[in-house]
Amino acid sequence: MHDLPCSSPGPGGDAPDCRRRAFLKVLPAITAGAASLAALPAEAASDNAKPHWGMLVDARQCIGCQACTVACIMENVVPEGSFRTVVSTYAVTTGEGAAAVTGTHVLPRLCNHCDNPPCVPVCPVGATFKREDGAVLVDGERCVGCAYCVQACPYDARFINHHTGKADKCTFCSHRVEAGLLPACVETCVGGARVFGDLNDPKSEIRRLMADAQDELKVLKPEQGTRPQVFYIGLDDRLQGKVDGTQTPALSGLTWQPKSHGG
Repeated sequence: MHDLPCSSPGPGGDAPDCRRRAFLKVLPAITAGAASLAALPAEAASDNAKPHWGMLVDARQCIGCQACTVACIMENVVPEGSFRTVVSTYAVTTGEGAAAVTGTHVLPRLCNHCDNPPCVPVCPVGATFKREDGAVLVDGERCVGCAYCVQACPYDARFINHHTGKADKCTFCSHRVEAGLLPACVETCVGGARVFGDLNDPKSEIRRLMADAQDELKVLKPEQGTRPQVFYIGLDDRLQGKVDGTQTPALSGLTWQPKSHGG
């Protein structure tokens, strides 16, 4: 079961649909992961330990419907042409000549809320920061829109919001999490491909699913040393470094990609 209570009131005062939550709980293989469990935060020393939020993405369950993208745009008023999260779709060919087989692969993308975020130290005014609960956020009151953090992010997960002139990115829907709700992209995922939870709680669903898939877990661009807190399972090896929307020799063709920064 998800870590956040379905009985908590939403921003408008209404409780979320618990029956829908219960249905999603029984969907098969609601998993996703990345890297190894060694990359996880230390286990909680007690039941009172503070949470450390993370996300698990199961590429095998993702159908590329973009429901997460639309939900994020609506929830966070993301301007047209920019994305806090998005699902890129690629046509990947295996083999050569008559033996070549082309298959479609998806790559759900968002801010990785790194434990060693390169966007934080480059900010000249301290607007980008990492909270104790693991979320990497932007203080809009301090941000001057210099885009240093946008350039520093190896995941192309930041953009300058052309409505506000400030740096923008996924926040794990921190306003929803603080209200006891799930991030909009997780709540909306029809395939149950995204799982959000407390990485500090060894009994949480996300930790259980990651333990079950320990040998298959991946993170994007592990060589960057950023210690991402968004994990993947079922991710094609040729897409592990594929986050910038440009083709590589391993890709036969790109069937869809975002047209702007972010996500």
